[in-house]
Amino acid sequence: MEQIVIIIPAYEPDDRLLTLLTGLKEQRAGFIILINDGSGDTYDELFHKAGTMMGNEGMILNHGKNRGKGRALKTAFLYVTEHIPQAAGVITADSDGQHTPEDILKIRKKLLENPGHLILGVREFTGAGIPWKSRIGNCLTEKIFSYVSGVHVSDTQTGLRGIPASLLKPLIHIKGDRFEFEMRMLLECAGTYPVTEVTVETVYDSKENHQTHFRPVTDSLRIYRILGKKVAGFAAASISSCMMDVLLFVLFCRLFLPVYPDVYMAVATVAARILSAGYNYFVNYAFVFHSKEPVKTAGMKYTALAAVQMGLSAAVVTLSARIFPFVPEVPVKVAADTGLFFISYYVQQRFIMNCGQSRRR
Repeated sequence: MEQIVIIIPAYEPDDRLLTLLTGLKEQRAGFIILINDGSGDTYDELFHKAGTMMGNEGMILNHGKNRGKGRALKTAFLYVTEHIPQAAGVITADSDGQHTPEDILKIRKKLLENPGHLILGVREFTGAGIPWKSRIGNCLTEKIFSYVSGVHVSDTQTGLRGIPASLLKPLIHIKGDRFEFEMRMLLECAGTYPVTEVTVETVYDSKENHQTHFRPVTDSLRIYRILGKKVAGFAAASISSCMMDVLLFVLFCRLFLPVYPDVYMAVATVAARILSAGYNYFVNYAFVFHSKEPVKTAGMKYTALAAVQMGLSAAVVTLSARIFPFVPEVPVKVAADTGLFFISYYVQQRFIMNCGQSRRR
């Protein structure tokens, strides 16, 4: 049977880690790498028990100080690539009891059945006992991630993942050392690696001493900043192309005035728009969406979208002026183009640059 390595990052764990290790050993789930992410001397005895429990079926990697979940995962990924090159992939699981040995085995089976896929153990947030903050947070992040990446993932925050060996080296080099790393992982895979989902048990521990190292405000901001960065790149491309359009218009007016004195402004407008639109298309194609669609095909679709967008902008502004004559034209124009901006991003992501892939179960 192909080897799958189980990776468990742990920072200040409790007995639930030992319970998980016991279950994995009973199930003979595979070789385990446990990362002590700078938990401190207080936890030495627990990690010693864990090491004794795993025996020759696992090992412990140590960080001298807490470096974050993302860095702990990268440390393990690097170890696997250098010392266990025969591994077909790895499974990441949390140490706090949220992932059962049975579900880890389900991910293992699915990873072996689907080589080259990113396997996600997704939780269902519809049952009783699920904290409302978890319901809302997952739903919001799911919608934003789908919009930004073009890929629908049911549980973007799951720590139970099956990762093919071919993906380990790229993941070692992407940014992010804390909880945001897992979001960057999904963005790295979007449009490149098929995503396969496996429904797993939703476990929420009600113990009073249960603690999470996820900082709701700080870590959530890190995650949403990552998601917003791609849209910000799209906005930067749009703004810079707009500035180019204006500058080229001024330049062409001076160049064409002596040649076409009657229609120089029209000629300058068309020439500037063609060049600025070409620039905008190239930046979006190559740097914002990293499109794999043939250049000609995407270009034709982009041209059609630009024409439709221009027509919609004109129609919305004209109609609004008639319905709300007391509203100045500029605010109406800004509001209309802002809405079209977000629609354009969605359409380019999904249908023009062909970046996203559908999830599989």
